[in-house]
Amino acid sequence: MRQEKAPVDDHEQLARQFEQNRGHLRAVAYRMLGSVAEAEDAVQEAWLRLSRTDVSDVGNLAGWLTTVVSRVCLDLLRSRKSRREDSLDTYVPDPIIGELGPEDEVVHADAIGLALLVVLETLSPAERLAFVLHDMFGVGFDEIATIVDKSPAATRQLASRARRRVQGAPASDGDVSRQRAVVEAFMAASRGGDFEALLELLDPDVVLRADAGAATAEFAGPAVSKLVRGAKAVVEQALLFSRMAPYNQLVLVNGMPGVITVVNDRLLGVMAVTVTAGKITQIDILADLERLEALPLPA
Repeated sequence: MRQEKAPVDDHEQLARQFEQNRGHLRAVAYRMLGSVAEAEDAVQEAWLRLSRTDVSDVGNLAGWLTTVVSRVCLDLLRSRKSRREDSLDTYVPDPIIGELGPEDEVVHADAIGLALLVVLETLSPAERLAFVLHDMFGVGFDEIATIVDKSPAATRQLASRARRRVQGAPASDGDVSRQRAVVEAFMAASRGGDFEALLELLDPDVVLRADAGAATAEFAGPAVSKLVRGAKAVVEQALLFSRMAPYNQLVLVNGMPGVITVVNDRLLGVMAVTVTAGKITQIDILADLERLEALPLPA
């Protein structure tokens, strides 16, 4: 017996309600996965499941959709091929690039720093889900427990372990104007090859993480995956990349001032900068050309 489809007006109403929640669902999925493309796929899967499900008895559709997206993300996290420890050290999640203008003097409330996403990559799938849903979106442990198939007490422990790990992550001050000034000074010093000026901008324990995907020194020159610690070592890397300085543009990267490198309309790199107390404490660079091609650029 053929199943009857919902009336067109019911379908359209569902579509409208889903669109009202799309931004929230995308934010949840991006924090879970650290991938723009996978987050979009997870949101689309939530729509497909909604369109196939009778939700007439669902009192809180936003909560239902959040649960669905969370389950999809958890499955994706669990099915990912485990990365080697050395590659995880240099892995940089997908950045979100935006145009930097006067209206960006206040950080977007929805922004999440790339440095924090780097730390989230080190968590287990269940820890990441518990932390993201509870600490970032205020979802109760009883609800999260049903998603990870654990008791509320065990779920609370998952979030607690994740929180301890995350507390060590560098965080920007949140002052857009000051970060913009620091990033602009870094770009100018790199362009001019000013070693001393660069050292002055960096925290002594600064960390530079570069993710070039499968690129090797033989094919990509300096654009290889690497983890560099300490101000002097980072400055040497900055001078190495100074030849790309003419192609650098100031943009928003995950809600804070950062840099993109564009040559002949092709995105070759994205640099996120973490500024704490006026000093650069972390630099995260995505130079994986395959992943960069899939990133949307600001208009």
